[in-house]
Amino acid sequence: MNSLQVIDTYEAIQTITGKMLLAAQNSEWELLITLEKECSKLTKQLIQNKSSPKLTDELLHKKEKIIYQILEDDLKIKSITQLWMKKLNDTLSTTGRKRDLHRAYQLD
Repeated sequence: MNSLQVIDTYEAIQTITGKMLLAAQNSEWELLITLEKECSKLTKQLIQNKSSPKLTDELLHKKEKIIYQILEDDLKIKSITQLWMKKLNDTLSTTGRKRDLHRAYQLD
């Protein structure tokens, strides 16, 4: 990858991460998973890039700005998904307790 391809890849990750945030905010979990897979593929491309091209100061600054935005979106996504997981866990725990009570007292 040359320096412009590297920046293009970071920009693509940033775009996908933004879409992931919207998906999480709208509780579109299947879409979030699909987008995360796309993001993972692009991230692997960057990692597997053997030739890390030297970036100009301008491109380096752009890369840093993109990475900060990706990290900010990722933090928001984690916050949303952790809250959703807690709610799901609470719901499952309540259902489990109801089932246990039903079994213990053979309630219909």
